[in-house]
Amino acid sequence: MSSTNSQPLKIMLVDDETPSRNRLRDLLHDCASQQPTEIVAEAANGRIALDLLGTTAVDLVLLDIRMPEIDGIEVAQHLQKLPAPPAVIFTTAYDDFAVQAFELHAVDYLLKPIRASRLLDALLRARSMAPVSLEVLRELAPVPRSHLSVHERGKIHLIPISDIVYLKAELKYVTIRTLAREYLLEESLTRLEQEYGARFVRIHRSCLVAKNHIAGFEKVADEGGEPRWTVLLKDLPERLPMSRRQQHVVKEFGR
Repeated sequence: MSSTNSQPLKIMLVDDETPSRNRLRDLLHDCASQQPTEIVAEAANGRIALDLLGTTAVDLVLLDIRMPEIDGIEVAQHLQKLPAPPAVIFTTAYDDFAVQAFELHAVDYLLKPIRASRLLDALLRARSMAPVSLEVLRELAPVPRSHLSVHERGKIHLIPISDIVYLKAELKYVTIRTLAREYLLEESLTRLEQEYGARFVRIHRSCLVAKNHIAGFEKVADEGGEPRWTVLLKDLPERLPMSRRQQHVVKEFGR
């Protein structure tokens, strides 16, 4: 962050409970003489927070962990898609797993009920705080992400995992295909398979298909006239080639 300590920290409060946001607002006011702050945005859930962060300049996000639909750990992962991600300090009610994991990875957190002195310490460190790495956030995440995200035209776009038909690796990107459109994702197909292996099946070294979007299988002749299996998709005319190595998938689906 480029601002000095005399300039206010621009802060976003993210918590699904209004009393918790009010408490943080009061505590930030109490800390203002030693660390000026400016609350530039508030969000009651992760989706709203990500929408706002695409258009709002923020130095620091005070981010609750336990929120419906998209929890704080997942929100922090999506924030990494921004060109200059803000610093993050997690807030949480006492949680053995979270506290031990945060301390192990030197991730800053505030334990509810938050004390003004603890908040001030965190604020004073915020300007020099290194962003939490994506690798650490993945280790902290108790469950797979409910969404993938891409940064397009200054906005973080969330793609529900349930909407994804297939994931295909092409050069340094992975193409996300939904029924509506395609997105380009800068993530590893192997890592995505590890995260979502229960939902997707590998049909080729460069392609994962959502099991519930498979309509069936069909044999077609390849360029040399050899028969090859292809995957038929529900609601999409596209046929996806299956490698010989993955032909066991046909049997596993009872075809």
